[in-house]
Amino acid sequence: RAAAEGKWEPDGRGRMAGGWPGLKGDCEALLRAFQEADSVRFEDFASLWRQRRFHTIFYGKIRALEQNKFTKEALALVWPYFLPPYTFQIRVGALYLLYGLYNTQLCQPKQKIRVALKDWPEVMNFQQELLNAQHYDTAYIFRKLRLDKAFYFTAMPKLLSFRVKKASHNAVEAEKEFQDPSDTVAKFATDEVLEELENVHKHYQRMKCLISMDKSQPDKALDLIKDDFVVSFKNMILEHQQWQKDKQKEQALMKRSEDEKERSSQESKGSRRARTLASIKAKSYSTVAQASRSRRHRQVQLESSASGSDRGVTKSPRRRRTNARLQPVTKRNPVQNRETLQTIREEGALGSLSMPVITEDEAEDDEETDDSSNEDFIPTKRKKKP
Repeated sequence: RAAAEGKWEPDGRGRMAGGWPGLKGDCEALLRAFQEADSVRFEDFASLWRQRRFHTIFYGKIRALEQNKFTKEALALVWPYFLPPYTFQIRVGALYLLYGLYNTQLCQPKQKIRVALKDWPEVMNFQQELLNAQHYDTAYIFRKLRLDKAFYFTAMPKLLSFRVKKASHNAVEAEKEFQDPSDTVAKFATDEVLEELENVHKHYQRMKCLISMDKSQPDKALDLIKDDFVVSFKNMILEHQQWQKDKQKEQALMKRSEDEKERSSQESKGSRRARTLASIKAKSYSTVAQASRSRRHRQVQLESSASGSDRGVTKSPRRRRTNARLQPVTKRNPVQNRETLQTIREEGALGSLSMPVITEDEAEDDEETDDSSNEDFIPTKRKKKP
C-alpha cells in the first residue's frame, strides 16, 4: 500500500507529485472483498479491515498539512460509493469504510465528511431502508456518525473557486460490478406496483362473482385469468433477477481468468526472452575472433595455466625489434650475394622473371641491420688546421 509505505514524493511546492497512487485501488479492493462475503454485517467488515490492516493507511511519513489533505481526499473518494447507483451491499460497505476512516485518522481536529445538500435526501431514504430491513447495526453506525458530527454540509460536492482550474484527482469512475444492474423489469415492477396490481386483481375477482349466477364463485365462462396471477408474476421477477446476478458472476469469473491468462503469457514471454538473451551472450563469449592473415603475428594465444585461469600472451613487434637490436650484427658474405645475382640472371634468361617476395620478418631484419650499421658508424671529428 502506497499510503502505508510512505512512498510519496512531494514536489517543489509541497504537494504530492501525481496525487496518492493506490488509494482508490485499496478502497475498491476492500469493498470488493466485502461484496464477495455476501453479507452486510459490521463484524464481517471489521474482520476484513483487520485482516488487511487498513488502519495503517494513515501511517505514511508526511507532514501535518499533507496528512489533512490526504484524509480529505480519502473521505471524498469513498463518499460517492455511499450514493446511488451502487448496490445496497456496496453502499453499506462504503458507510462502514467511512466510519473506519473517520475514527482512525490522525488529524487534530478531525477532518469531516463533505456532504452536498442535494445528496442528503438519498441518505435519509437509505437510512429508512435500513430500518425497514432491520439492519440495526448499520443504522447504528450511521447514527453514531451523525452524533459525532462527522458530516460537513455544503452547497456543492466539491470546493469551487473563482477563475481557478484545479485537476480533480478524486473523480470516481463508477465500477460496473458495484452498480445495480440496469434492469427495465425491476424499474417498473416495484413493490408499490405489485401491491396495486394485487388490489386490482382482487377487485376483478369480486366483480366476476357479482355478475355470476353463483355469487360465491365466478362462472367458468368468465374464468380468463388465473387466481394466482400476482404470485406467479412476483416469482418470475425474482427468477429474472437471480438469473441476472448469476450472469454477472460468470462474466466476472471469465474476466478474472482472462486477466490471469494474460499475466501468465506475459511472464512466459519475459522468461523466453531472458533465455534467448542468455544463450546469445553465452555464444558470443564462447567464440574467439580470429585475426586476419596480415595481423596473425598480433593474434592472442590462449595458454591454459596450471591454476585454471586462461590468459593470453601477446608478442608485440616492438619487443621483437628490441630483442633483435640486442643480438650481435652479422655481416653478409659477398660470395653469397654474387651467387644469388647469378641465379636471378639465369632465371631472367629463361624468360620467367618473377618479383622477389619479401616477407615482413626479412623486412624487419633488414631495417634492424640498417639501424645497427648506422649505430656502429661513428663519424670522427676533423681537426682544424692552424
